[in-house]
Amino acid sequence: MKKRYDFGGEKRGRITPKEPEPRGKTRITIRLDEDLVDHFLKEADASGGAMGYQTLINDALRQHVEGKAPKFEETLRRIVREEVRAAG
Repeated sequence: MKKRYDFGGEKRGRITPKEPEPRGKTRITIRLDEDLVDHFLKEADASGGAMGYQTLINDALRQHVEGKAPKFEETLRRIVREEVRAAG
């Protein structure tokens, strides 16, 4: 062993280079209302196992974020029009 080591050219921090962040999904912990989880579980069951409930939640959030989810006002207008047509 040497009495002195020269670490002048070294960097402080991680010993190994940082791994690049994986693309795709990120594992998180989130608390959702039970009725929402039940809704997506039922939808997943109705799909016959084609889609899992987490995928359905992810798709619903993506539609909302991308502005593709139906707006509340549009849905309400559609329902009112259907009810007026059915009553008249």
